[in-house]
Amino acid sequence: MRIFVTGASGWIGSAVTAELLGAGHQVVGLARSEESAARIAALGAEVRRGHLDDLDGLRAGAADAEGVVHLGYNHDFSRMADAAQTDAAAIAAIGDALAGTGRPFFIASGVAGLPGKPATEETAGDPNLMPRMANAHATLALAARGVRSGVIRFAPTVHGEGDHGFIAVLAGIAREKGVAAYVGDGAGRWPAVHVLDAARLVRLAVEQAAPGAIVHAVAEEGVPTREIAEAIGRGLDVPTKSIPADEAIAHFGWIGPFFGMDSLVSSELTRKDLGWTPTHQGLIADLDAGYYTRS
Repeated sequence: MRIFVTGASGWIGSAVTAELLGAGHQVVGLARSEESAARIAALGAEVRRGHLDDLDGLRAGAADAEGVVHLGYNHDFSRMADAAQTDAAAIAAIGDALAGTGRPFFIASGVAGLPGKPATEETAGDPNLMPRMANAHATLALAARGVRSGVIRFAPTVHGEGDHGFIAVLAGIAREKGVAAYVGDGAGRWPAVHVLDAARLVRLAVEQAAPGAIVHAVAEEGVPTREIAEAIGRGLDVPTKSIPADEAIAHFGWIGPFFGMDSLVSSELTRKDLGWTPTHQGLIADLDAGYYTRS
């Protein structure tokens, strides 16, 4: 299958590109810079120059493909509304190009903020609370227009060596402040998945998932945040302590409210429907391997 991948040079996207290529698919990766193009080409994929604001280019890329995986997103938390609008326009453009073809189209979303303990694939997100949820709903609606569309909800941490996401930010804060902290009693739970397990799930969804599918890229339903802080503390050789919830923003900055959440998320239906079994090591093992705490 010839698959057009946005965000192909990113943390998850590069793993997905390698997984798809390894399974015998052709990949065309969207690249907005020379650096991104070089990374995509080094993986063995074809490069298509462009960016998420170029809607004509997205339509052309989708029309030239037998499937689309949309992973590109601007994760600047100071511009969440703008990022969601750009994403909505990109999804609409790709959906228009694929309408009536029956071809697969899967987008990235997240599990953070879903209600329920545990939240499942059948749990509906509130688009009024999280703009990106509205884009997931719009993608699912494309199934009625003859697109095998679906949503991949990723754990907030897709971990592994080279990850610069949430856990790397927490490790950086601990290094700067000389203490690895958690919020409250540290019983809040943080879902996680290894990047290679997540990449395999994306491939399985593209190959097998039914129209309108929601799948959860979650290997660990919820790692206690105290355990995460303790692992960071071990790696940096700094003490661990509790931070009251009303001081989380002062200590952690923008990530404080996220780290203070209690999020328990199941992937039972995903595993059953797609035959997905995570096989790589968990988040604490990656922390203890030093991936996030090496100087």
